Amino acid sequence: MIPEIFGLAGQLPVRRLGYGTAQLTGPGYWGPRGEARDAVAVLRRAVERGVTLIDTADNYGPSVAEELVAEALYPYPAGLVIATKGGVVRTGPDAWHIEGRPERLRAMCEASLRRLRLDTIDLYQLHRLDPDVPMAEQLGALDELRREGKIRHIGLDSVTAEQLEAARELTDIASVQNQYNLTDRASEPLLKLCEAHGIAFLPWFPLGNGSLTTDRAGTDLAAAHGVSADIATAHGVSPGQTALAWLLHRSPVLCPTPGTGSLAHLEENLDVVAVRLGAEDMSRLDALS
Repeated sequence: MIPEIFGLAGQLPVRRLGYGTAQLTGPGYWGPRGEARDAVAVLRRAVERGVTLIDTADNYGPSVAEELVAEALYPYPAGLVIATKGGVVRTGPDAWHIEGRPERLRAMCEASLRRLRLDTIDLYQLHRLDPDVPMAEQLGALDELRREGKIRHIGLDSVTAEQLEAARELTDIASVQNQYNLTDRASEPLLKLCEAHGIAFLPWFPLGNGSLTTDRAGTDLAAAHGVSADIATAHGVSPGQTALAWLLHRSPVLCPTPGTGSLAHLEENLDVVAVRLGAEDMSRLDALS
């Protein structure tokens, strides 16, 4: 039986298949993707379909995604967990600058609270560790915000297993976000560590930034797509659905939050919860990387 629910920090129950908001922004994660009403419709439909984990970030847009979340979903229904991120400053399309000074992290968090219309952010994730600021100072700033009631739980994005171990010595960590999908498993050691400690792993690019949703014959992914397509056909689903289903079967701590600006694609993604992969399916998919 594949568990449908994961308890963030053992406290906040969320359905493991969530929704990510990055695709509600334009090229380079800059500006809006299109009409606000379309994004609002997607967000509302996600919640109607039972999504209880919305993953966003202050720099998607920047600010655009958080504002859309509030426009679409505030006042938030009971049980809906909003996760956002801070620690990166944007100056243009695809321009990302890490900023981990405590005073800046505080300012970012408080700005997110205002945009999201929240008193407390359920899960606040450090978008990147700043190599120029001691980890203790960065996590100390988030711990202080937690003591003030502005953050409920702390997460990390794009870290190694060693960095997570070091962070856990400083404070409680509820989640990590690293790239992880059917064909990219560089973060496998981190996944094992999360399993050992009951930490949620929210894989970004769960569909390989789109590379796992379509036929890629003639590319390095051709073999993987062949296996995925065979299994998809057997189950009457798409290769993208197969890739998401593999994540849900792979580990009980994996909580993918695939993003899309399309209602049709959203429905396809959320239908994955009904897909049941057998032991042979998983063996064939596990062999890919």
